[in-house]
Amino acid sequence: MTAVAESPTETTPSAQRNGNARPFSAFERLVAWRYLKPRRKEAAVSIVTLISLIGVTLGVAALIIVMAVMNGFRGELLDRILGLNGHLVISAIERPLDDYEAVSDRVSGVPGVKMAMPIVEGQALATGNVGAGAGVLVRGVRGADFVKLDSIAGNIKEGSIESYLTGDGVAIGTRMALNLGLVTGDLIKVISPEGDVTPFGTTPRVKSYPVRAIFEMGMSEYDSSIIFMPLEEAQLYFNVEGEAQVIELFVDDPDAVDSYRPLIEAAAERPILMSDWRQRNQAFFSALIIERNAMFLILSIVVLVASLNIIASLIMMVKEKARGVAILRTMGATQASIMRIFIMAGIGVGFVGTATGFVLGLLVCWNIKGIQRLMNWMAGADVWDPTIRFLSEIPAKMNPYETLAVVVLSLSLSFLAAILPAWRAAKLDPVEALRYE
Repeated sequence: MTAVAESPTETTPSAQRNGNARPFSAFERLVAWRYLKPRRKEAAVSIVTLISLIGVTLGVAALIIVMAVMNGFRGELLDRILGLNGHLVISAIERPLDDYEAVSDRVSGVPGVKMAMPIVEGQALATGNVGAGAGVLVRGVRGADFVKLDSIAGNIKEGSIESYLTGDGVAIGTRMALNLGLVTGDLIKVISPEGDVTPFGTTPRVKSYPVRAIFEMGMSEYDSSIIFMPLEEAQLYFNVEGEAQVIELFVDDPDAVDSYRPLIEAAAERPILMSDWRQRNQAFFSALIIERNAMFLILSIVVLVASLNIIASLIMMVKEKARGVAILRTMGATQASIMRIFIMAGIGVGFVGTATGFVLGLLVCWNIKGIQRLMNWMAGADVWDPTIRFLSEIPAKMNPYETLAVVVLSLSLSFLAAILPAWRAAKLDPVEALRYE
């Protein structure tokens, strides 16, 4: 039996013996701590308590890490997608965008619009020095606009922007260059099925362009499938001389695109149709949100299971400490005091596990790239395949509110798990409990 139960005069204040101790007093905290300390006679209780603590730790850490990775994944994808594609897209109605220069200049003057970029684009087949051809998206943009695309112009790995701006070559992604065996200066052959019309039918258009720049956005889909070409050359290649297919607009606040619509429509001074990034990527980002919520629910169950282990450890503790509880009751401890003691014991396990899990999750999120490199080294391969997961690195971005929600969830479940065993301890009959061996 513990020293608390055997020597009440040494550890029990007179107020507690009179049943008037204030809630969560030093005496109650001391008894809760004594009950949590591992003892040789109570090895089973200590093991179950340790398992509960480890379960809470791993559950909290897993929740924090997964939510941070999901947030980072969504944020990085959003940055990549919006860094290449406009926040608003203007399409022509009634007649082609043959006045795209004038329209671009007018809408660029709308407050909050950073850039208006006329585009000509089309599907084609590209071949290089090695391997089979690959389907590509050819995007014709003006040189001045290409320089402003930080996600591309700021990530040139080979060649230079200046050589691309000469207008006689193209820019491709690193993965396309690798797949086709190309380096700067090599020729890439671009084949379009919509070529010249002859008496014998439409013949494919085949033209070779020198590779002037190789970029790496970090998003495999873009790095392997997009060719940037000067706008004038793309107009000639796709037989749309003097026209643009769409005008992409980049604004200061992508989340407030609706506020720009009436101003842009007025500035265009012609019939247009507008769509925004939310409409064009709605299915993709909705799937990410659903997956994120599902992962939170699934991993919350892990924390719940760990909380159930707390119930098991406290029930075993109540059984082991029944005689001590009876002695405390006969000394004047109230049922409420006994209940608070065991609730503090359960919350103590939950608090330590939550704090340890929080620190572990924080360390993993801060060192996620180093952990990725270590896993790649141990596996001898890339465990984060960018062709499947879009991004070349594992992102992690902790949201303070979500992290706080995880901590509150863990502590709340630990508190709820401690109520039933604490209530059973408080209801023990001292006379019956003193008969336990």
